[in-house]
Amino acid sequence: MNRRGLLIILSSPSGAGKSTLTKRLREWDPTLSFSVSATTRDPRSGEAHGREYFFHTKEEFQAMVAAGNMLEHAHVFGNLYGTPRAPVESAITAGHDVLFDVDWQGGQQIRNSALGKNALSIFILPPSIAELERRLISRGQDSEEVIAKRMEKSADEISHWPEYDYVLINDDLDVTFDRLRTIVSAERLRLSQQPGVVDFTRALIDEFEERS
Repeated sequence: MNRRGLLIILSSPSGAGKSTLTKRLREWDPTLSFSVSATTRDPRSGEAHGREYFFHTKEEFQAMVAAGNMLEHAHVFGNLYGTPRAPVESAITAGHDVLFDVDWQGGQQIRNSALGKNALSIFILPPSIAELERRLISRGQDSEEVIAKRMEKSADEISHWPEYDYVLINDDLDVTFDRLRTIVSAERLRLSQQPGVVDFTRALIDEFEERS
């Protein structure tokens, strides 16, 4: 039976593991679409337009927001980030789930949007603040100044955990992924995501009437 796609929102403070979990989820189910965000930040080495991000100037980005072409957007560490709306609508209408690696602001906007009824939100917590900082340092991607800013922002991000449907503590990556996979599998079976059940049950009722 046909089903509606889910908007799977994964949020966490930087370094808690959501990017790794997102990658594993896509390996588990290659039919999952990943929402490619738009941003005004400069590309990093190896990044390509339309693959990791859609890279835009600030003026281009603001024009997209003004035209209503962004599902969500936010100002993060001096740059603008957002999700183009059209590809997401097309995907869930076709029954494909879409993954979002966004912060709490992005998750909130998606849940409050016209597509919010299809949202599944999951917040990933680190096992400790010390471990969170260790992971950020070990990545070797950011300067000490940027890491300090990320750590400062983490307290605010973590405070929004009650807004999510599920919360997972990522103290063991394999265990956390198994729980994440279980959540997604169960949510796909929700009645609200299966409009085809209506026609199916009507057909069953018709069978009963034909037998009487």
